Amino acid sequence: MTKLTADWPDDADGDVFRRLAEAGFDFDKSWVLDFNVDFTNWPPPEAALELLRSMFGNLAAHPPERGCLGYVLFQVVSPVSYEGVTSIQRRTSSAMQPFGGVCESWGVMH
Repeated sequence: MTKLTADWPDDADGDVFRRLAEAGFDFDKSWVLDFNVDFTNWPPPEAALELLRSMFGNLAAHPPERGCLGYVLFQVVSPVSYEGVTSIQRRTSSAMQPFGGVCESWGVMH
């Protein structure tokens, strides 16, 4: 099991990793990771959804409600690493930028 490490940057994702480590999270095991792509305009263009499907498979759309932006959720099964999570976020945000989308949030149920 991965122990608390100073290698995680002092940012929101690093904070999540520190909380997971403090809770005894098993970083060596594969987990279902949820990633959200927030869109400034709803619904997202079909081309954006097609691109996300080609990258990650199944999607779940969550329209805006109670003042929150709409988002699309996708899942990745893998071990949980800082570089893996942030790489997916960067790659997805770059692909979704032309469509008004950004991937800045993720989670794992444990």
